[in-house]
Amino acid sequence: MSVTKTIKTTNATQVSAAPSHIHVPSLTMAIVIMLVATVYPPLMVDTTGKADHGLMTALFFAMSAGFVRGVGFVPQALAWRCLFSSWACMAALAVALWIKFLSGN
Repeated sequence: MSVTKTIKTTNATQVSAAPSHIHVPSLTMAIVIMLVATVYPPLMVDTTGKADHGLMTALFFAMSAGFVRGVGFVPQALAWRCLFSSWACMAALAVALWIKFLSGN
């Protein structure tokens, strides 16, 4: 004889979110940044040969946002959703390109 229990919760939270899907452009960008930074670290130095922390911050933020959005995770809170969106990834990549090529360092 089998006994089954039914557990009822009164304070259960229901999340009604759309199913997440892989966002290929963001994931591709994150993987490219990861591979380039791993294979060619001299890319992230300034003209004096020292580490360019502004460039690395922008690149790694773009990589992080790309991975978060790329694997399909979309946060519920608006601030986090904006921070880890595809647009944030592209904006951080644009800042990194500006720092590397247009800032005149």
